[in-house]
Amino acid sequence: MTDLLSTLDLDRLRSRTSAKWRVYGPDVLPLWVAEMDVPLAEPIVRAVSDLVASGDTGYPAAPDEYVAAFSAFAAARWGWQVDTSLARVVPDILAGLSAVIEATTDRGDTILVPSPVYGPFFRNPRLQGRVVEPVALTADGRLDVPSLETAFAAAVAHGRRAAVLLSNPHNPTGAVHTRGELEALAAAAARHGVVVISDEAHAPLVHDGATFVPYVGVDPRGFSVLSAAKTWNLAGFKAAVVVAGTDAREIVESFPVTLFNSVGHVSLVAQAAAFRDGEPWLDELLPALTRSRDLLADLVAEHLPHARMQLPESTYLAWVDLSAYGAGDNPAAQILERGRVALSAGTDFGPGGEGHVRVNFATHPEILTEAVQRIAGALA
Repeated sequence: MTDLLSTLDLDRLRSRTSAKWRVYGPDVLPLWVAEMDVPLAEPIVRAVSDLVASGDTGYPAAPDEYVAAFSAFAAARWGWQVDTSLARVVPDILAGLSAVIEATTDRGDTILVPSPVYGPFFRNPRLQGRVVEPVALTADGRLDVPSLETAFAAAVAHGRRAAVLLSNPHNPTGAVHTRGELEALAAAAARHGVVVISDEAHAPLVHDGATFVPYVGVDPRGFSVLSAAKTWNLAGFKAAVVVAGTDAREIVESFPVTLFNSVGHVSLVAQAAAFRDGEPWLDELLPALTRSRDLLADLVAEHLPHARMQLPESTYLAWVDLSAYGAGDNPAAQILERGRVALSAGTDFGPGGEGHVRVNFATHPEILTEAVQRIAGALA
């Protein structure tokens, strides 16, 4: 079996022009933004190449092919029988989350976010005029449902509406929420009339030992938002799908048609090819990601013995606590300056991120090894 993370060396990767490889200088090892250092899956290459070769790069047609490809993948991968009448294609996951927020809450209402979490969960709802309230995860990086329920009661007091932005699996801790955790969250949300909107960008990237559960599978009032972008390295081909629970049909039916009009034709074809024909490539990727995760854990134990890193159950992102090294709330800044390694700053993920960094381990093992050695030197 091919090790997709050992295919591209540093020289080939530096020829890339995406953000990961161009934001910082050529002396920096970039282990920050969620792009993987892998070759693209061949079915996607063929699908996009055929479009370009034939000049078929116009406006998107109906989204039926994309939704069908996604629903077939969901059924095969997770046993999730998606009701396609409850699915709507949107430009990307953040646009889908924002559309649901707009349809289910009003300006001045509260959006609750289990924190630390993906930074746009704080920024984007505020741009929509909502009040964002973080609710701390447990010490081991999991959902704290009792604390969330307490926050629900406060948020809906005085007749206000509220919603939760859930990261499932969780970015940055890599926790895969169990069915029991999600059912407890759904029950608490129902008691207080709170809507749960689940970002499931990393759903296919679950390591052995954990099981992804789509949120709408436990909550008929909730929403799941998914995309092929993170799994198949398609951030440059924006598209996503919002799936409503069975009791939330009227919400997706209220979405403005301009949402779909903002989706690109090439993006739809590329992501449909990923869902439809990309599963063999995914099955090659996942063992490579697990090996890279375990390599990172070994390197951290060897070179950063005072760091704390819990093995992520999903994603190619590791959440590492470097507080013991005395580099302040944002050790990523010192690591970049002294070690020339770019990491995501823990402070970008909200309260609870102080002293942490997020490490993208979806890279060549030689790059990962050198990066950890540089980090250790920068913190020495």
